[in-house]
Amino acid sequence: MRAVRLTHWGGPPAVTEVERPAPRGEEVLVRVEAAGLCGSDLHVLAALPGALPYRPPFTLGHEVAGRVAELGPDAVGPRAGERVVVYGPWGCGRCGHCAAGAENYCDRRAALDAVRTGTGAGLGRDGGLADYLLVPSGRLLLPVGDLDPTQAAPLSDAGLTSYHAVAGLRPTLGDTGGDSERGTGGGHSERGTGAGASVAVIGVGGLGHLAVQVLRATTSARVFAVDVREEAITLAHECGAHFGTVVRADTADVLRKRAGDVGVDAVLDFVGTAATLRLGLSVLRAGGELVLVGSGGGELTVRKPGALPPGLRISLPFWGTRPDLERVVALARSGALRVTTERFPLSRASEAIDALRSGAVRGRAVLVPD
Repeated sequence: MRAVRLTHWGGPPAVTEVERPAPRGEEVLVRVEAAGLCGSDLHVLAALPGALPYRPPFTLGHEVAGRVAELGPDAVGPRAGERVVVYGPWGCGRCGHCAAGAENYCDRRAALDAVRTGTGAGLGRDGGLADYLLVPSGRLLLPVGDLDPTQAAPLSDAGLTSYHAVAGLRPTLGDTGGDSERGTGGGHSERGTGAGASVAVIGVGGLGHLAVQVLRATTSARVFAVDVREEAITLAHECGAHFGTVVRADTADVLRKRAGDVGVDAVLDFVGTAATLRLGLSVLRAGGELVLVGSGGGELTVRKPGALPPGLRISLPFWGTRPDLERVVALARSGALRVTTERFPLSRASEAIDALRSGAVRGRAVLVPD
């Protein structure tokens, strides 16, 4: 079968022929129908030797949807032929977090990385930029019914990570119960009663454009979008943003004025550079929440007293839980969540990666069999 492999650190990915795996024990073999490309893939490709706890060669791709092709003798879960999306962070399956479906926060992650050098599909372990993907267990597969695989695949990271990042803000931003968790959002904070709450989304790419939709579907907050690209702001408006602006010298002032001159209640930073962190902190009101999702290398100095907004709360969400993915799929199947995609055949993986690296992709790049 074909697979897009990272053969050595710093080298370009290569489409190569590898042996099709056969599932054993609890393993499940999935025939890949679509696989998304992510900024995390670019970080992996740009990593220096020793920077990540992985050992090449391995197949890239951690956003995967397809059909169950073959089950190991002890496998449980979806049936052969069933269309599924793959939950990407693969934990130990036994610790407290994993038992609750939060394998993204597996307590044994460091130990597992040391043994098998991989965080999950396409991140140290063979991923889904291939004709087939071997999944360790059926617990990592979620049926998606008739959802288009090019829509389903990006949900496993771009949709899931965005949903998980927004979920912690919903009590502050006016939880509308706009998904399967209706009525369990924990109520509203003193400020987050809905009509007056506001949130800034910095970076309207593969994740950010879905975050705008999740915010609109599950909160009553006003959503402000920020990007350096005019086309990204257009996409933000198509996704339901109340206001969008490209970054200019007066962006912070404009956003604070839109938020009633006191600042926004929350910032979702999907870029994570020094510049975006400065912008986010400059528009947050006292007691606001900064959610850092992007891995752009920016740093914060936490000191008290200091320059950070008083009462600031910072979170660093990583991916999302399996129950979160169920809710994301439900939102997509209801029509509340729609991924903007650009499709590439698997044989043109290098072209897709170059387009993503140059910022030319609108929404999410998705590779499909050819």
